[in-house]
Amino acid sequence: MLIKIIVGGLLLLMVYNLFRAMLVMLKDEPNQPPMSKFIGRRVLLSAIIVILLLVAMATGLITPNPRMF
Repeated sequence: MLIKIIVGGLLLLMVYNLFRAMLVMLKDEPNQPPMSKFIGRRVLLSAIIVILLLVAMATGLITPNPRMF
């Protein structure tokens, strides 16, 4: 159950960074951080999610659905 909460929280952070990058892209203020900062965080979070899921599957914390055939 804890792994699902962690992955859900990381997904929410990923969506938050996506919208922050969109706001930076739409505004033309010179003092704002670059959009690549937020996109880079999003890529980092998605890599962490994939690694976390692979480790959880390897250790047996989560199990994938069985095949239908």
